[in-house]
Amino acid sequence: MPIILTIHAGNQLLDALPAKDRDNVLAHCEPVNLGFAKILYLQGDPIRHLYFPTTSFIAAVTPVHQNNGLEAGLIGNEGVLGITRMLEVEIAPYQALVQGAGSALRIPAPLFLEELGRSPALQMRLKRYLYVSIMHLAQTAACNRYHPLEPRLARWLLMTHDRAQADTFHVTHIFLAYILGVRRVGITKAAHSLQEQNLISYRRGNITILDRSGLEHAACGCYRAASQNYDRFMGS
Repeated sequence: MPIILTIHAGNQLLDALPAKDRDNVLAHCEPVNLGFAKILYLQGDPIRHLYFPTTSFIAAVTPVHQNNGLEAGLIGNEGVLGITRMLEVEIAPYQALVQGAGSALRIPAPLFLEELGRSPALQMRLKRYLYVSIMHLAQTAACNRYHPLEPRLARWLLMTHDRAQADTFHVTHIFLAYILGVRRVGITKAAHSLQEQNLISYRRGNITILDRSGLEHAACGCYRAASQNYDRFMGS
């Protein structure tokens, strides 16, 4: 009896596909390493490639002005960067900034669209993911408007922890201030408060999650809402 090898992509969207559909997409992908703070594209740039993160994670940021932006989403191995390309719109709606260094699978947009047209399973999976992404964008907009910085920072750290696949990850106060759209002094104060509660430790640009449960209690309800939405629509 022949041995059948199952190839896992390391990306949840791809690994949820039937083997044939997944293998067809993977045939057009190339592995790439993404460095911290690398800009994959700016808002308004053409989307030439889609990225399926495996160990990296990418922030979607809406620039406000030169020194500030607002987080619009966070993409790790549960998702794909460039999902709006399936709407046949070539222009990037936000800036894509590598938040966590690591690996990803990159596919040229034209080849992705070819596989999308051939695979109903891929279409259904990505339509669900697009819907979840829209829900997350709306939730994030409300969170940025109405919630204090400390619960927002706790939410952001939990989202990062989910995607970092490790308790310790690298991030600077300057980067946090940029992505959360606040002054650096505000980040310093909020991070210090979380550290005094023994929820996190911060040293030389590295944050370690010490008390995951406590951090969830410190976060606003937006984190739980986003997690529940993903499980509801992507869990099957």
